[in-house]
Amino acid sequence: MSELASESRLVDSFETHIAGIDSVDLDKLHALSMTVAWPHRGEDWQFLREFGQGIVAIDEIGRILGSAMWFPYDAQFATVGMVITSPRLQTNGAGQWLMGHALNQVAGRNLGLNATRAARRLYRSLNFVREALVFQCHGEATLPPDVEPPSGAVIRAVETGDLEAIAELDCVAFGTDRKLLLARLLANSKGIVLSRAGRIEAFSLCRRFGRGHVIGPVVARSDSDAIAVVRPHAAEHAGAFLRLDTREQGGAFSDFLSRCGLPVYDIVTTMSLGGPWLPVPGHQPAHEPRTYALVSQALG
Repeated sequence: MSELASESRLVDSFETHIAGIDSVDLDKLHALSMTVAWPHRGEDWQFLREFGQGIVAIDEIGRILGSAMWFPYDAQFATVGMVITSPRLQTNGAGQWLMGHALNQVAGRNLGLNATRAARRLYRSLNFVREALVFQCHGEATLPPDVEPPSGAVIRAVETGDLEAIAELDCVAFGTDRKLLLARLLANSKGIVLSRAGRIEAFSLCRRFGRGHVIGPVVARSDSDAIAVVRPHAAEHAGAFLRLDTREQGGAFSDFLSRCGLPVYDIVTTMSLGGPWLPVPGHQPAHEPRTYALVSQALG
């Protein structure tokens, strides 16, 4: 058995082994994310555990030193996320050891992930390739500016019967069916849709997360439609902490976020393994729906 695939590893004289992420308490996972200043609450971890699978590295006295999760959407594709390695685990290639176990679990699938600056070197060593940037926008939201409503659009709250139409729109934008995930999100989010002639053409979801609320996913065919479904959330949470992660760089949508008090706080990198995750720039048909805001770094 190779060292990367071994079930245990010596870290600072402590034997460390792999265990299932469902076998540990949420408060320990919360403590792990706090060590790297990630905002995930216990409730956020639980949501991810309900949808995905994962592993943790635990030492012989019960301390969790690292985690990795994966979220299979079908037999061909999965996203990887919540890859956290404490400073003690980062030494001596232990991050590769942890990721080696995670990658074994999703072998045969194309993979996508969003890498922090600190993790890019690790993923490059595992043959992930760069595709795009993700701009983490957050701050204390301000009342959004007045904008002209998109032509012919009706803006309303999400209704129970909207799931099918939302899932179809999202599938075109994301490239994979996420209906099960969207159903879970709808149960825990406030949603806004934009329709024309009774057909849903854009939507956004906003839910509790970390220090406040996060908006995502947002799917639309144009900046103006995306702005129209994000604006109600920004208005509702004015004066409170709000976050939105986007691959949009420049343009009307990015400018709108800045004017809502959501400047770029950090930048992470979308990477893939096995095949491209995102549409090739310039090859996506005009007016096709695209993802303006991610669900989260882990889920894409």
